[in-house]
Amino acid sequence: MQMTDMIIKGGAIVTMDDALGELAGDILVRGGRIERVAPQIDAPDGAEIIDATGMIVMPGFVNAHAHLWQTGLRGIAADWAIAEYLRAMHAGLATFFRPADIHVANLAGAINQLYCGTTTVVDWSHNNPTPEHTDAAVQGLDESGIRALFLHGSPKPDPKPGQKHFSEIPMPRSEIERLRKGRFSSSGSKGELLTLGLAILGPGFGVYDVFREDAKLAHELDMIASMHVSGPMLAPGGFQRLDGEGLLDRRFNIVHGNSMDDDTLELLCRRGASFTVTAEIEMQMSFGRPLTGRLRKLGAPVTIGSDVESGVSGDMFTVTRMTLQGQRFVDALDVIEATGKGPASVSTTCREALRWATIDGARMAGLEQETGSLTPGKQADIVLLSATDPNLFPVVDPVASIVLQAGPGNVDTVIVGGNVRKRGGKLVGDQLEACQAKLAMSSLRIMEKFRAAAH
Repeated sequence: MQMTDMIIKGGAIVTMDDALGELAGDILVRGGRIERVAPQIDAPDGAEIIDATGMIVMPGFVNAHAHLWQTGLRGIAADWAIAEYLRAMHAGLATFFRPADIHVANLAGAINQLYCGTTTVVDWSHNNPTPEHTDAAVQGLDESGIRALFLHGSPKPDPKPGQKHFSEIPMPRSEIERLRKGRFSSSGSKGELLTLGLAILGPGFGVYDVFREDAKLAHELDMIASMHVSGPMLAPGGFQRLDGEGLLDRRFNIVHGNSMDDDTLELLCRRGASFTVTAEIEMQMSFGRPLTGRLRKLGAPVTIGSDVESGVSGDMFTVTRMTLQGQRFVDALDVIEATGKGPASVSTTCREALRWATIDGARMAGLEQETGSLTPGKQADIVLLSATDPNLFPVVDPVASIVLQAGPGNVDTVIVGGNVRKRGGKLVGDQLEACQAKLAMSSLRIMEKFRAAAH
């Protein structure tokens, strides 16, 4: 069925396209894609007209790292350090999830991302002990209507007698091939909402042979291979060894990396790897300084994500603000320590921070040709913010308003691939109430099981 033309008229447009910049004007959407951005566009006959008067129009956020399967456990990790989190979440709570729990958590988490102005999420899914759990996670994303890079991971329970530790178990090739032949057979096609990648152990959580096998799989299938690197390496020197075998390349995505030494960081940058900072969780769980500043000095793009759904807010306004102000803070401390006085100017701009949350995030997900900016030819992943709301009005600089004043309550309209998912501040459709009822029951059951097992 052919999509109706759409024209968004009269907004303050922040394109995140260097050639287009910011302008007051209109956006024409045709066939789910942006056809034109200009100060004035005549509406085609029969086009849906969205009045953006008094609104900021921006690309949808890209959340580059989230664990949506934890949505039903919101708040439980609020006061946990990393050791508590790993023990209680992965060796405990995760083991009580049924496929239905994964499905409703992913659906609810993706709906929340849309509600908060995120149109693309990188879902790092690592509670999938069976194919049914994996399929349920994908189904939840699919039903929400969000754009997503689904990263297939692996669960991390304590091994039972006779079982290998999770650090010794590579990504199951047969399962990835099943997904490639099934739901993701058209992954990578233009307009496809869901794409597939790998959430591997990496040298931080896996032995070298497993790291190497997973890297070879990603190389062979040309998939993004994302990994947590948040502390001492289980396979020290793993990146250098992998590079010696010609397997270290642009497919790699490093999440956190706070304690990574300079030589390794520079090697990964030279090979084109991407990096994702989740500043709020990294600060809470004592990972050390977020990698943001070191990446900036190397000229490497920064991408950002919300991370642990069970601990912090999933909205990208908070994520962007925390990452920006955290970096400004540590940079200022360094200057004060070196000179005895504060810096004459801030180290990092709001525009740069907004890049982290849009076009740079899209590049990390391999989707920069499809989303991340309001560039003609890209998918119409567009968000409208009500700039007349008391917390935003008046808007002097729309980029600054987005990064430092706006929040989910200002999100009026959300469009993904030309389809309106939120309108007038309300989600489109009637799935939210039933989803929340199922999520509440799922959360209650898992928590009861967890508490009973602890006694």
